[in-house]
Amino acid sequence: MSVPIITPARLAELARAGAVTLIDVRTPAEFDEVHVTFARNVPLDQLDPAALGADPAAPVFVVCQKGGRGQKACEKLAAAGFAQATNVEGGTLACAAAGLPVARGRKALSLERQVRIAAGALVLLGVGLSFVHPAFAGIAAFVGAGLVFAGVTDTCGMGMLLARMPWNRRKPTCAT
Repeated sequence: MSVPIITPARLAELARAGAVTLIDVRTPAEFDEVHVTFARNVPLDQLDPAALGADPAAPVFVVCQKGGRGQKACEKLAAAGFAQATNVEGGTLACAAAGLPVARGRKALSLERQVRIAAGALVLLGVGLSFVHPAFAGIAAFVGAGLVFAGVTDTCGMGMLLARMPWNRRKPTCAT
């Protein structure tokens, strides 16, 4: 499915001209690290088009880290009737580089880095344990197959699992 894209510079022009609906689909930890000030955080795994409270006929812009999750979110929104769901080209980092106002918080590991760390650790574990018993080499093979599947389908099961981990969730605050 072809998803319309918008440059960060054009998004900035639209934002200066009036209110825009910008949905950031990264994890809360990534969002807290840096985000466009007028973006609303709705992680991709929690995206429910019906619960957005946005007019399906109005433009909705989606941003993520680099563009991949944004495209998936736009496809989901389009399937739910949002005819003008548009992905922001280059993601949040491109928005910051283009001069859009951003808020910066504490540093967090991106979901992509978490996947690389977990996959690498599992492969090392599998290879190391294969000296105890050859069957443990299956761990490395399983992770390798998962990485191939993720590359071919552009769907990462490990990434979806890691996005649900407590460190990637926003912690409750005392304010109500």
